Amino acid sequence: MSKEGILIIDFGSQYVQLIARRIRESSVHSIVESPQVSIHKIKQINPCGIIFSGGPSSVYDEGAPAFDPGIFDLDVPVLGICYGMQIIGKVMGGKIKKSGKREYGRTFVRFNRENDIFEGLKPGSITWMSHRDKVEKLPENFQIIAESDDTRSAAFMNPKKNIYGVQFHPEVVHTEEGDKILKNFLFSVCRCKKTWTMKSFIDKKVKDIQDQVNDSEVVLGLSGGVDSTVSAVLLNKALGKKLHCIFVDNGLLRKKEKERVKEIFKRNIKLDLHVVDAETDFLSELKGVTDPEKKRKIIGRTFIKVFEEKAKSFKNVNFLAQGTLYPDVIESQSFFGGPSKMIKSHHNVGGLPKKMGLKLVEPLRDLFKDEVRKVGSELGMAKELTGRQPFPGPGLAVRIIGEVTKKRLDILREADWIIIDTAKKHNIYHKTWQIFGVLLPVKSVGVMGDARTYENTIAVRAVTSTDGMTADWAKIPYKVLGEISNRIINQVEGINRVVYDISSKPPSTIEWE
Repeated sequence: MSKEGILIIDFGSQYVQLIARRIRESSVHSIVESPQVSIHKIKQINPCGIIFSGGPSSVYDEGAPAFDPGIFDLDVPVLGICYGMQIIGKVMGGKIKKSGKREYGRTFVRFNRENDIFEGLKPGSITWMSHRDKVEKLPENFQIIAESDDTRSAAFMNPKKNIYGVQFHPEVVHTEEGDKILKNFLFSVCRCKKTWTMKSFIDKKVKDIQDQVNDSEVVLGLSGGVDSTVSAVLLNKALGKKLHCIFVDNGLLRKKEKERVKEIFKRNIKLDLHVVDAETDFLSELKGVTDPEKKRKIIGRTFIKVFEEKAKSFKNVNFLAQGTLYPDVIESQSFFGGPSKMIKSHHNVGGLPKKMGLKLVEPLRDLFKDEVRKVGSELGMAKELTGRQPFPGPGLAVRIIGEVTKKRLDILREADWIIIDTAKKHNIYHKTWQIFGVLLPVKSVGVMGDARTYENTIAVRAVTSTDGMTADWAKIPYKVLGEISNRIINQVEGINRVVYDISSKPPSTIEWE
């Protein structure tokens, strides 16, 4: 059997799926596993190469993630990145030492040797470093192939065993020739074949869904956003009449969202759609709650309760389908059991109750948003559907800082409608990853019609991004921001101040909660 794809071992890097993303962009399949993956399973995966990710640990930390060194006996090329390089160095008999000077950010690296992984690169270029340890002494049969001013062993290799290590991160865009380095590893070192496409993903996922569900029926939590809509079309391709889509009006939706979803599914996607009015249930559960994590867990729990109740009206339903994406997973828990740090619970991942009556089907769980859009296009979906901006599963509840009430929801709904409408009017909507409003728990003094006001504040949040894992604040023209502010203050009762959020991700997240 021929080798296919790249196995990525997740040592806890928040960038681990960026590695997978870069590989997929080269039309090569990738799969992520934890460091505990067995040699037996690796042989079943049969990869043409293995990549060790970075991670937050030091190789000498108590409980630092390790791996089965039998990997080096599989005759499969290995590339270690940052921590991945250091753990290779330690296991193979080298010495790792804390750096006297920490390297972080853009760093110039000189490539000392011509070899397969650096083939065709300039003699030196900017890379992205983020490390406190370095390889002080090389293992036997290893040689240095790159260095920086502060790190003599910025990259090494063992030509006999086809093992490489780079102290920098080739997967991030800040490494100027990172894409070339990864492609060299894929095609010059591992001899991978370009067999992974959105069509091949769809074909495989359809079979996976059919194998998982078997003769059961499935209910899908449909929000009307890109993720759940693409999931619905993909599941329909796999299951046909065994799929039942449930749209829950939880009272946390954008203005006119229910009407829009019903119209789109009636006009474009002829699926079995059921609308459930559960606003009272959600708002009563959220009453008095201000903590963001509690909000997300309550919403996740209430969603499951509604779905399970509605599922009783269908025969033989044993599965709940969701449009979960990888950014949801990596911010809620570690992917495949790896040691990545949790950032926040997503209502459909970390917010789910531990015990559920339905099993989960998540066909898009290992994809980024832009990949989901490509899957939708491959499935023949209109851009009207695939081009919508992301909307959080917990809805406006995580765009209201503090308690969620009907009155505060109505204020935010009107303001958010104006923000989106103005963005579309000035051709900004499709140039930003997301643009929306956040209702702050802050009141301030204003003056309207010569009278004093003491009303709410809206923050406008707009970011640019490609995958949602990192983002920068959008440089929207002052004129447009002024129009947004003027319209909100004049048209939305209860608001007398508008501010603009100029935070990037990281250190901020895109959503405020």
